[in-house]
Amino acid sequence: MTATSRRALLVVDVQPTFCEGGSLGVDGGDAVARAVAHHAAQHRDRYVAVVTTQDWHVDPGPHFSEDPDYVDTWPPHGVAGTAEAELHPALADLHPDAGVKKGAYVAAYSGFEGADEDGRSLEAILRARGVTAVDVVGIAESHCVKATALDALALGLDVRVLTDLTVPVTPEQGEQARDELRRAGVELRESSAV
Repeated sequence: MTATSRRALLVVDVQPTFCEGGSLGVDGGDAVARAVAHHAAQHRDRYVAVVTTQDWHVDPGPHFSEDPDYVDTWPPHGVAGTAEAELHPALADLHPDAGVKKGAYVAAYSGFEGADEDGRSLEAILRARGVTAVDVVGIAESHCVKATALDALALGLDVRVLTDLTVPVTPEQGEQARDELRRAGVELRESSAV
């Protein structure tokens, strides 16, 4: 970390609900959870903060559907208070500096739509620590990772998505998300190159 860059690691929605066997599991979710945990353990000294986000749905309205299109509507997932909505067991030793829960009564794809247990927004958490740059990792690349990265960019942060530490809902949606992120100015890198 340079003297001018204060970087945080944003661990987006690494929850059992989005991993194999979960109610909205994606292929490769468990592997991403383990890889994120390894990266955080090996490189904790590079980050002034590690912050997790979690889908924590109570009644998110039309976000849940009995006939989901898997683009804007989904089967129930990340239900508040369930084991599936907790952080993935692979992150047991992560010890994040803060944790944000989002989507109680709305879809809330971006981590910036949530708050921690003290009511602080993700933006407030990062500003309090003087963060100027973020690495975004987690699940799913095509949805919540993308939305979180784009919102971070809109706040003036330097944003990288570590492509080997995320996985999309489908390969096609992942390709579309990466194109959108690149066009917006988000840097896409593998974790070994940071």
